[in-house]
Amino acid sequence: MGGSSTGRAFMGSFTSAGGLGVTVAEVDRNTGALTVLGSSDALPDPSFLALAPGGTVLYAVGESAPGSAAAFDVSGDVPALLGPVQPVDADGPTHLALAADHLVTANYGSGSVTVLPVLPDGSLGPVSSVVRHEGSGPDSERQEGPHAHQVLADPSGRWVVSVDLGTDSVRVGALDPATGTLEPHGETVLRPGTGPRHLAFHPSGRYAYVLNELVPTLTVCRWDAEAGRLEPLGEVLVLPESDPSVHFEDGSPLTYPSEVVVAHDGRFLWTANRGHDSISVLTLDESGEKAALVATVGCGGHWPRDLTLDPGGQWLYAANERSGNVSWFAVDAETGIPRQAGSVEVPAASCVVLG
Repeated sequence: MGGSSTGRAFMGSFTSAGGLGVTVAEVDRNTGALTVLGSSDALPDPSFLALAPGGTVLYAVGESAPGSAAAFDVSGDVPALLGPVQPVDADGPTHLALAADHLVTANYGSGSVTVLPVLPDGSLGPVSSVVRHEGSGPDSERQEGPHAHQVLADPSGRWVVSVDLGTDSVRVGALDPATGTLEPHGETVLRPGTGPRHLAFHPSGRYAYVLNELVPTLTVCRWDAEAGRLEPLGEVLVLPESDPSVHFEDGSPLTYPSEVVVAHDGRFLWTANRGHDSISVLTLDESGEKAALVATVGCGGHWPRDLTLDPGGQWLYAANERSGNVSWFAVDAETGIPRQAGSVEVPAASCVVLG
């Protein structure tokens, strides 16, 4: 994996739009720069990735209908399939996470969450559980039914949290590691029509921030890990209210926020905003309960679908889908404001994961 000054980055992309699939790059930790090493198109449309502890096995969802998931050996410069590609018994998986020795996928097209066991060699076994969401929202085009968009384990490791854009809600489940069964535990309903997309936890584990796609806001929530309960506290704008590039004249959105990232020390929060093509910077108070928008900067491309912070907290990476590039930014330690430092061509880029 190289010396202390280098690391690895793994980038997903849409092969149906000219992407290379799963791409491996070397990261220069001193400059943030990415150098592409190799790629694999063995899985169609690997739109989101998750890296296993140890950094040699990478998991991907194939965002297609029917959807799929796969494991890759990334110990070399070219990703190699590890075991068979597995169906997820759903359409359009958009996100995935590792939890309790299983891989969990959020399936946008089917509005469901799927669980697959991770086998001893890192490959995936057949589906062990599918939880289908129910409900809808007021936006008849985007919220005609459930659309699970993200899934992740909470910081305590006790719960699996899924964010559903179609039902304006966040669901909490308990995963049985012995059987691979996901049992629904609770659901938190957010403001109708907000279209929650992704969630990130504060380092303390006591707060969570839900980024909404259908309105440019962040819903700040209190998280009770003991009870597995999410409590909304309020919404904060992630773009200036007076900015004319946020909405059309009829009030319909011109921008669609996509990803939320929290600084490792809990002082800052960043969002990626598609259409507005920007990264927003918000400050967090000492507790993490209050967020305030302080700046927006260009994302270094068009349609930033994903945003990732490096393990050292120094570099921020944006996957710009429609301009086909990944940009990196130096983060100012005092203000949290990113300054673009470079970019690399990654056609139809959809996400970046750092090892």
